[in-house]
Amino acid sequence: MLRNIIFSIIFFSGIIFISIVFLPALILPQKIILIGGKLMGYWTGFCLKNILSVKIKILGSENIIDNEKFFIAASHQSMFETFYLQTIFNSPVFILKRELILIPIFGWYLKKIGSISIKRNKVTKDNLSFFEDVSKIINKSKRPLIIFPQGTRVNPEERPAFKKGVGRIYDELKISCQPVAINSGYIWPKKGLKQSKKDITISILPKITLGMDKNEFTRELEKKIYNELDRVN
Repeated sequence: MLRNIIFSIIFFSGIIFISIVFLPALILPQKIILIGGKLMGYWTGFCLKNILSVKIKILGSENIIDNEKFFIAASHQSMFETFYLQTIFNSPVFILKRELILIPIFGWYLKKIGSISIKRNKVTKDNLSFFEDVSKIINKSKRPLIIFPQGTRVNPEERPAFKKGVGRIYDELKISCQPVAINSGYIWPKKGLKQSKKDITISILPKITLGMDKNEFTRELEKKIYNELDRVN
């Protein structure tokens, strides 16, 4: 309990401090504020390692896609991956729920770094042009797109079907997918106390190339990520 309290105080104080320091970057080139995002990722790792004695293991670094456009599809169990994956990949472009963009200051940062918002489970004018907007951003940027195909944070034991949107992205963008399996929910759960002296494993799996039907791709992606989570847990 004490470690959790200390972690929360130090971690969120650091995040707030970085946010304040980078406030001027809201009117500067985007690449400046992306540095702040990476710092938050490194700060997350530092706090986990030094306060909770958590070891972060990265498997499959050799599988990271290079010299071609790609998108990342990652399991989502915790706040951890939204920060830390920025230290592994080149400042990913996040797809996130519209409500986050509306949060004062935090939402400004999300807009500045080029995050793409969507109203979940709703058909709106903005959502209808969503895939066209994603395609434009990715074609102009060297940064990979990142999506959490489970749709929201889930408990480590849960295995919900992946959302159909990840198949649409694969089909529309015509680029390879980098599957990533992360078991962070055992250490940093959606609800409840964080655990200390345990490992978070980030498994970067071999890419899934073009050529599949979007539904076949979604099934294959889901199988690969859940099989890996079962293996490392």
